[in-house]
Amino acid sequence: MQRVFVAISRCLACRACQLACAEVHSELEDFHEALAAGLAAPRIYIEWADGVAVPMHCRQCEDAPCVAVCRSGALSQAGPDEPVLVDISKCGGCGFCVEACPYGLVRLAERPAAPGQKPRRVVLKCDLCEERQQKGLLPACVEACPVGALLLEEIFTRQNP
Repeated sequence: MQRVFVAISRCLACRACQLACAEVHSELEDFHEALAAGLAAPRIYIEWADGVAVPMHCRQCEDAPCVAVCRSGALSQAGPDEPVLVDISKCGGCGFCVEACPYGLVRLAERPAAPGQKPRRVVLKCDLCEERQQKGLLPACVEACPVGALLLEEIFTRQNP
């Protein structure tokens, strides 16, 4: 199973990872239009801890509590070695997943309304750029990092006896 790891000492807080993530997940062809319409949001965030920049993204838990509490089926995980995926069309914006995340890395974002409708909240979280990986590409954040602070590496999972 592969996961994105952070080499904190390398991070420059340039936010190239955030921009690449927002672009890959934008909901319009034109990225600038998507940004202006609020339809491009990153799934990775830079947090500061004692003056050190720390890129934060979903840890893709083996027994994902966010999936366990999702009543709408918007969050799913095919197995413990698979990423937690989001189908925002199913998301009701209840926020249970946000509360359940032990790392505080699942967030809700306001989606602009179509004409005649109200805006709605939907879940946003890292999906390890599953579509990109299926094409043999790295996650956008990893590819965009100019100093190699984000790395896609194999991890060993626990073995059930």
